[in-house]
Amino acid sequence: MLHEDATTTTPKELAPTAFADGSEAQDVPFGAIQPSVGIRDWLLGEGARLKNASDLLAGLAQRLIDVGVPIDRASTAIDTLHSEYSGVGRVWTRDAGTTVRLFPHGEVSDAAYRESPFYAVHQSGEWLILDLDDTPDDLFSIIPELKAEGYTSYVVVPVFFTNGTHNGITFATRAKRGFADEDIAILRFIMPALAAVMEMRIVNKQLDQVLRIYVGDEPHRAILAGDIRRGQVKRIRSAILFADMRDYTRLSADLTPEKSVELLNHFFDCLVPAIEREGGEVLKYLGDGLLAIFREPGDDLGGAAKGALMAALASLSALAEANAVGRFGDKPVAAGIALHHGEAAYGNVGSGTRLDFTVIGRDVNLASRLARLNRTLGEPLLMSKPFVDFLWGDPVSLGKHGLDGFPEPMEVYRPGRSPSAGSCKHVAHPSETAAAAAMLVAAQSGD
Repeated sequence: MLHEDATTTTPKELAPTAFADGSEAQDVPFGAIQPSVGIRDWLLGEGARLKNASDLLAGLAQRLIDVGVPIDRASTAIDTLHSEYSGVGRVWTRDAGTTVRLFPHGEVSDAAYRESPFYAVHQSGEWLILDLDDTPDDLFSIIPELKAEGYTSYVVVPVFFTNGTHNGITFATRAKRGFADEDIAILRFIMPALAAVMEMRIVNKQLDQVLRIYVGDEPHRAILAGDIRRGQVKRIRSAILFADMRDYTRLSADLTPEKSVELLNHFFDCLVPAIEREGGEVLKYLGDGLLAIFREPGDDLGGAAKGALMAALASLSALAEANAVGRFGDKPVAAGIALHHGEAAYGNVGSGTRLDFTVIGRDVNLASRLARLNRTLGEPLLMSKPFVDFLWGDPVSLGKHGLDGFPEPMEVYRPGRSPSAGSCKHVAHPSETAAAAAMLVAAQSGD
């Protein structure tokens, strides 16, 4: 699906579908008024609060069937704000329930949209009601599929949100008579309520997604929970990972802004999956670097250190593989990663109405300073003494080194020859032994 400003010019100003003036009730048969009002009330009440949008579509279809509308298939196509896809499609059938499809950004999805019935109704602003027996197969690519599955009538409804985005919903039936006039009247009656609920749900979903994408998982939850006053701080004990690209200035000196962004994205593609796989959270992208934390999981005081170390090693391995296959062209890319253990603090800082939910604190600063030693010591991965205190195994001491802004030198380590997923201190109860063994096998096998 596309935003309005991404489509060709529509022939007229189109009012949001949720706007209702009462005329939509005129053609509903007298005996169907009360059941139709019941569906509308369900949409605005229970339907709006359902956790899963697929349940909303399935619940609507079943309620329409209950009042005599012969729905055998229903689908929605919703425009969304997401970094990886432009829209979400859902298809419900009596036979298979609900399936979900994501539409990735790019020309393939745009071309498919322009050839779809949704594009046609977005341009006309009118419902499209097709008797499939009289509809040529080449009108839309979905027509042969609908006919092959035994559908006789197909309705495509444009759904315009108040923010200008173009969305849609379809209904199909296998009934020999197709959709009768009274069926269409009931669909028209419930459509404003359905559009309003769809928009409320997608706006809430988009707010959740966009906040998570830009500020991270835990900060986005805190913001939505109301932690938006300047000066609020939340402390978290965790392992802290700080990573950056070496020689970014030199590597990007001759690149266009577009190529520089591509370089950074390829670099982060080597780091972020490993961090998230090991339970870490990327809290901040810092130019050519990032800051991530690994929370202490309950009483397992070695779990965060294990996850951070495994993520760091996997990131460096992925970066080496990317260089080997030429992902970065003829200029190999290297990283410096620093690991520390301490307290990370989320804080609302800024002035006026412009705040930043950022990560602050002594231990965060220490991890940043530690990362500066990667180049000095010629090591891709360094660990602080507080981090190593949570590890078993044989980390190699590189001596004590001064860190800018800290009065006392810090003993710094690199990993030993063969650090493993199990090289972390953990006081286990006897009942935990089997579970710990299973976790170790899974971690070492890469699952």
